Amino acid sequence: MLSSARRADGVRPELSAAHLLMVLSGAAALAWQMVWTAEFGAAMGHEIVAVLAVLAAFFGGLALGAQMLGRTLARSRWPGRWYAGCEVLLLAWGLVLTMAMPSLIQATALLIGPEPSVLRHWTVAFLFPFLLLLPASAAMGATLPALERQLSAARSRLGGLYAANTFGAVLGLLLAVFVAIPHGGLLRTALLCAAANAVCAALAWWLWRDAPVVPETPAPAQARAAAGPRVSTLLAATGVLGIGYEVLAVRVLSQVTESTVYSYALLLAMYLLGTAAGAAIYQRLAHRADDARRLRDQLLFALAAAVLLSGLALGWADVLCAWPARWMGPGAAGALAGEALAAAAAMWAPTLVMGALFTHLCIEAQSAGRPLGRALALNTAGAAAAPALVGVWLIPAVGAPAGLALMVAGYLLLQSPARWRRPHNLLIAAAAGASVLWGANLRFVDVPDGGRVLSYRDGVMAAVSVVADADGVARLRINNRAQEGSSASGLVEWRLAQLPLLLHTAPPRQALFLGLGTGFTAAAAAQEAGLQVHAVELLPEVIAAADLFAKYPAAPMPLQPVHTVPADARRFVQASGARYDVIVADLFHPARSGAGALYTQEQFAAVRARLAPGGVFCQWLALHQMDLGTLRSIVAAFLAVYPDGIAVLASNSLDTPVLGLIARPDEPAIDLAAVRTRLARLAGSPQLAAARLEDEFAVVGSVLAGPATLARFAQGATANTDDRPVVVHQAPWATYAPPSTPRERLLQLLDELQPRAAELLRTSRGTEADRMQAYWSARRRYLDFGATVRPVADPGQMLQRVQAPLLDLLRHSPEFRPACEPLVAMARALRDSDPARAQAIATALDGTGATCAHAPRTAAPAP
Repeated sequence: MLSSARRADGVRPELSAAHLLMVLSGAAALAWQMVWTAEFGAAMGHEIVAVLAVLAAFFGGLALGAQMLGRTLARSRWPGRWYAGCEVLLLAWGLVLTMAMPSLIQATALLIGPEPSVLRHWTVAFLFPFLLLLPASAAMGATLPALERQLSAARSRLGGLYAANTFGAVLGLLLAVFVAIPHGGLLRTALLCAAANAVCAALAWWLWRDAPVVPETPAPAQARAAAGPRVSTLLAATGVLGIGYEVLAVRVLSQVTESTVYSYALLLAMYLLGTAAGAAIYQRLAHRADDARRLRDQLLFALAAAVLLSGLALGWADVLCAWPARWMGPGAAGALAGEALAAAAAMWAPTLVMGALFTHLCIEAQSAGRPLGRALALNTAGAAAAPALVGVWLIPAVGAPAGLALMVAGYLLLQSPARWRRPHNLLIAAAAGASVLWGANLRFVDVPDGGRVLSYRDGVMAAVSVVADADGVARLRINNRAQEGSSASGLVEWRLAQLPLLLHTAPPRQALFLGLGTGFTAAAAAQEAGLQVHAVELLPEVIAAADLFAKYPAAPMPLQPVHTVPADARRFVQASGARYDVIVADLFHPARSGAGALYTQEQFAAVRARLAPGGVFCQWLALHQMDLGTLRSIVAAFLAVYPDGIAVLASNSLDTPVLGLIARPDEPAIDLAAVRTRLARLAGSPQLAAARLEDEFAVVGSVLAGPATLARFAQGATANTDDRPVVVHQAPWATYAPPSTPRERLLQLLDELQPRAAELLRTSRGTEADRMQAYWSARRRYLDFGATVRPVADPGQMLQRVQAPLLDLLRHSPEFRPACEPLVAMARALRDSDPARAQAIATALDGTGATCAHAPRTAAPAP
């Protein structure tokens, strides 16, 4: 057998095989974790409860497996067989869970409920994934103790085994996130993980099925009593502090990175690389130290110093993120390099010491007669508690700088009490305290010149700020990156509400808005008499910020309150039994981690189940935040559920174009007469004026394409589904390196999406249909012309540039108000300085038959 052989250099071949097993097993483990995280995110939502629950379930299962099976392994003569069995159990249960997850998603949401109590939500969220993951996570937690037990004569090699396992985890993480899941989906990635587990099991069985191990002689009771409790406490405490620091670093870095799936993968990879390198360095240099306690205290001091210095370096994360692009140039490579550099600066120094300290503590525990499984269990149990303790309680309570100082103090206090008052410890403690009072600035809020911060809330999941510029325009931002609306976007926000409502032929009674943002859109819908509006928002801090926008002077009119629910939109839709006449989904940034799950085929199907008879669903999409490839995948998923869906354009903005996918399953064809009747019931309402939707041509004129045209546009695209989350992995590349400008994207889209009356209108022949077709044609020409015009401040010069083309558009389509409004505005601007020219414009407008021809004489034009 190989177990009895020796190489010329004295290293046993089985040890080399063990390192290979650890690499492969670690790679499979992290890939499994990525798969399970995505699956449970779809099942339970992305609220902090769900995020923490999956982490706690994973770490808790690892701890339980290491603890319970570790005892058995310590007494077993066949740990190699146990290792093979654990790998088989992991692959089998992982595949079963992946296959069953589509059926479990709806069950999980119903079990939690749409608006659960805190006790019910936390209980179900933590218990459900823990039980489902337990067989696989427990088996995963027992693999390292089993392998170490099989190689009982190589205890001094523990650091190398741990380093190999962690390096494999980095490899599996990057392959899963950057290659396997984007190109193969979750199920195929799970099959690859299972194949890796099968190779590990087969190799272990071949090596060790006939290689019994003699049980070790327990350490003397006196040694266990002297070292065991102290080391056990240290293992648990360092688990809390180690993962706690990771949670803090993630929160701070999310304010300067793009917060994509790749951002998190790079940060986690840097964390794991550091621990692997630390364990390997310890294996080579430090494990022969004569005084274990002294080395332990030295490592704890070094870790306190490293956490302090790297935590302070987080204050320069924005500079580090931007630096690589200066010499690499703009693009995905420079952006990802910047995120990796910031993550490395925050992670490498602390995790190098963490890897060495963990290995040292495990060896100390074994020397005291504690099995490796127990040591792993204690450390992993602490890690399981860290996200809740740090992310939910510590950071929101005291802030990131004070949280960092407390972690530094924690590492210092874990040293032997006799060392607490030594000068170097007091110096680090004083520096940590000073950083809280004067030095550390771990809050990133970009404030323009002359601007000010109106509101800042550091929540459990994100930091939400409202910043006003020098002109008084307020902008809502999440983690200082994603802008979720502003006080100056009133026209678009109101149209986002009114267009779906007006395409519901009967007066709607119940409306649901998925996502709140500034609150303008939901509040605009609430203006309609008899309409009850509910809004679901993931972040409570956004709900609080929306109250500020409701009082903002720039709001088009006093806004009506809506019933808001702090919940994950996807989970709410799956769990709710209510039916709604209109459901409107907000402009979720597709590149942000978790947002892609709101654009899947399964989510669209869940929304359809919530529509009342005659209901309307609208999914708004920010074309300036995505490339056309991402859009095609979303459209393909939408049409799979709503084959009669149409596309609309919210406004004529070239630089911030907003596209809407609208489904009317019971009445797919648009009846112009029904829309006219609906508008007549709302005649004179201020919300229609605010949205500039006074007639049926303005409403139906927003249509961009019918179902057949949309189907051609999405042909060949991979539909975004829970199993193939292509949006999550594709959209970030357009964020890192936009392939084109928003206006170029819009014009390209207009080339592919051309509305036809025969495809869209119930009555596709006759004068009204011809006028509608002319309106669509005018809009296209208007946008093409707008892309070539460069505005100037002088109204006379501007008029000279645009007068003839705009008048020509109005002759082609007198109902096309967007061409009329600029002429009206310029006529008013010239009325005092050049009345003859202003009158000439009015006369020319009268000659076109434009519906706004009277505006220059009687009313102020819309801006």
